[in-house]
Amino acid sequence: MATKSPLSIVKERFQDKDGLLKAVRELVNDDLWIDRLDSDKGLDSVSNKKLLRLHTVLSDVKSKFGSREKLVDAIIGHDGRGKDQGRKDGLSRLSTPRLYDLYRVGERRTKAAKAKA
Repeated sequence: MATKSPLSIVKERFQDKDGLLKAVRELVNDDLWIDRLDSDKGLDSVSNKKLLRLHTVLSDVKSKFGSREKLVDAIIGHDGRGKDQGRKDGLSRLSTPRLYDLYRVGERRTKAAKAKA
């Protein structure tokens, strides 16, 4: 079965790109987002595929953790480096999608280690 194109997914879930942009902008705040956008272009020039991923990641982070800080704490918890302030500072500089990917990898490693033991 062929996968749907990003445009068809946008039309299904948000009616058009403006609806998707509105949904992403509602999630973009200081708790979940580090603003690194080009001020001239903004989110309007970002592809549908990237906007869909951003919306999915920000929605998941907001529902599971509530903020980036709690996500960073969860990543450090998986690593077993809870008192490592340098690691926490380094992670705080990463984008939310990158942090979420790190969290998911750590979660899989933890599950695999428990299954192996």
